[in-house]
Amino acid sequence: MNYNHEIMGLPATYLDPKIFPPNAEFLDNSPYIRCFIENPNHIGLHTYHSSLPAFNGTQKIELDLLRICAEEIFQGKSNSYDGYVASGGTECNIQALWIFREYFINKFNSKINEIAVLFSEDSHYSLYKACNILRLNFQQIRVDFNNRDLDLEHLEKIIKILKRKGVKYFIIVLNLGSTMFGSIDPINKISKVINFYNLNCKIHVDAAFGGFIFPFTCLNNKFNFKNPLIDSISLDGHKMLEAPYGAGIFLIRKGLIDNILTKEASYIEGLDHTLCGSRSGANAIATWMILNIYGSKGLIKRMEGFIKKTDEICDTLNELDIYYFRNENMNIISIQNGQISEDICKKYTLVPDTHIGKSQWWKIVVMEHVNRNLINQFINDLKKVDII
Repeated sequence: MNYNHEIMGLPATYLDPKIFPPNAEFLDNSPYIRCFIENPNHIGLHTYHSSLPAFNGTQKIELDLLRICAEEIFQGKSNSYDGYVASGGTECNIQALWIFREYFINKFNSKINEIAVLFSEDSHYSLYKACNILRLNFQQIRVDFNNRDLDLEHLEKIIKILKRKGVKYFIIVLNLGSTMFGSIDPINKISKVINFYNLNCKIHVDAAFGGFIFPFTCLNNKFNFKNPLIDSISLDGHKMLEAPYGAGIFLIRKGLIDNILTKEASYIEGLDHTLCGSRSGANAIATWMILNIYGSKGLIKRMEGFIKKTDEICDTLNELDIYYFRNENMNIISIQNGQISEDICKKYTLVPDTHIGKSQWWKIVVMEHVNRNLINQFINDLKKVDII
């Protein structure tokens, strides 16, 4: 945008020019920063191809970003999905549960107490937020402490109890890379449970951490839209893609999002299906740039590089008989508390599983900044303590 456009009806189209000069020379070679200056509002749902015409250029970039994620990464068919760029995985998870709650109410005349949300105890805390906001009943499914495997017997037990209590509809949230462990829920085994009990359910995949690495390190998997059980997926570009914060991506099968259409937003062209409403187009552009610059081959190489560095750390942990959990397709290592000194944990800013009371695990996430020098320094410190 520029100040020669005849725009009078949009309140915050431009940033304050005294604070954010639109003609600064450095902006010519900084498309992402220029986007902040021009401040495009991506309000609405662009997969319906009707939204504010003033920003249709950057909206097309968001649409292409959604296409890359839904079709190229998660194997959906063209025009078979809706979605938008959100603030992050928390918003995406709330959006999914909101849609599915309304789906069961609209289609089956369900009561709130006839709906239950099921997720593993390793799932992200945003699900507790979502259930609280939406007044949905939920049940945690236990996991094995050491290998983080979902307890399928406990899952079946919970399903039986809930059905006896009158629950008819289920929302199941699967982890594609849990935040603390990078653990992957056993989708094939859970699918068999769903089919055995003939559950009327919707499945949301929380791929905020694993969505931009697991599909590149485990090419043959069931966490995609080719799997008819998968209804929606949440991603975070500001994790594995190292995009700026605020680069969440929500994807859902076509038509389901109509269950939460806000008809009262009639002044918005195309209306609004999103939780957040107004949102910047800048992070859609940033994430789109990253994906296009690397391409699929570049991303595979990049993610394999993270895996290789993670393997190197794990090799040393094995050599020193230090117990840890790690999924082989993820770049997260969770070390059991007491296996290495707390001084080393704090020196290298390892993340504990809790800041309330005593932690049980410390997490390493291997990213670009975790370079060979830092890995060697960490390994040397571990070996020094082991010798002592």
